[in-house]
Amino acid sequence: MTDPAPTPPTLIRQMADTGPRLRIAGAFFLLVALGFALAPYFSENLSFAFYAMLWVVMASALNIMAGFTGYMPFGFVAFYGVGAYAAGVCIKSYGLPVGAGIVAAVVAGMVLSLLFSPTLRLRGVYFGIVSLALATVCRLVIINLPSEITGGSGGLMLAASNDPRASYFAMLGLLVVTLFIVLWLSGSRLGKLLRAIRDDADAAEVLGVNVGRARLKAWVITAALAGAAGGIEAWYTNVIDPEAAFNVLVSAKSIVYAMAGGFGTIVGPVVGALALLGIDDLIWQRFPLLNMLLLGLLILGLITFAPHGLVGTTVKRWPTLRRYIA
Repeated sequence: MTDPAPTPPTLIRQMADTGPRLRIAGAFFLLVALGFALAPYFSENLSFAFYAMLWVVMASALNIMAGFTGYMPFGFVAFYGVGAYAAGVCIKSYGLPVGAGIVAAVVAGMVLSLLFSPTLRLRGVYFGIVSLALATVCRLVIINLPSEITGGSGGLMLAASNDPRASYFAMLGLLVVTLFIVLWLSGSRLGKLLRAIRDDADAAEVLGVNVGRARLKAWVITAALAGAAGGIEAWYTNVIDPEAAFNVLVSAKSIVYAMAGGFGTIVGPVVGALALLGIDDLIWQRFPLLNMLLLGLLILGLITFAPHGLVGTTVKRWPTLRRYIA
């Protein structure tokens, strides 16, 4: 099928004036990026800021599939892990520059998304379970590749390329790119098509939307961002371990952070990631022995009293704010 001629009712509703919302979201993103850009000049400990940027990128990337398109990829970690290994192999095993390794991480994520694209025919929990199984397969494949290339079960050490400050600014660059893509997608025709597919894929297809093509575009964008995040994080830590690179908690954290802010919103994943990371750090400093318990209770309370996330619930409770909050 070709792209739509008639416009679905969902798209008509979403073609309302999004100008103020996008401008406010853009200003918010600019402040977030500026804050991270200035952080190295006011703090010697870049670790917290680096991982805050990492989780903002991961949550925002996942939101493109889960929030905009309605597909929850529990195996999202596969793109992150493959990106980390693509960068590590290029830098460590083949002696290529770090820049080439990060480009390889992006390409690896995109290639893997194309290999996994047949799973997009599945829906709901079936898609989530299959994507999780494929992530496990990726981990096993990496472990069983020749150890002189991937390091086997022991992973890779990239000590020679150690440059925490440069990798920090590389993650900052990825953050800016990710937020720009989310902002562009929110106001673009593709973003409107993805929301129509999320609301009712069958109706959208009947009205002429090329559902498969639109979903694949979102899938590739999501994978490219996650792959880049994995590659830059591998450069920052200088250690790539198959158990950590393909740990299901990477998917779980990305989902929780995006959900905390609000799936399908523009600023939600950023707000959710920053809020939960800040609270987690505060709890860890004051109550280290109760950290996991208190954080778990916080997430449980958030799901119970704000099921659409901080941003989503706010907009749902006060509909007039839709003009300004996206």
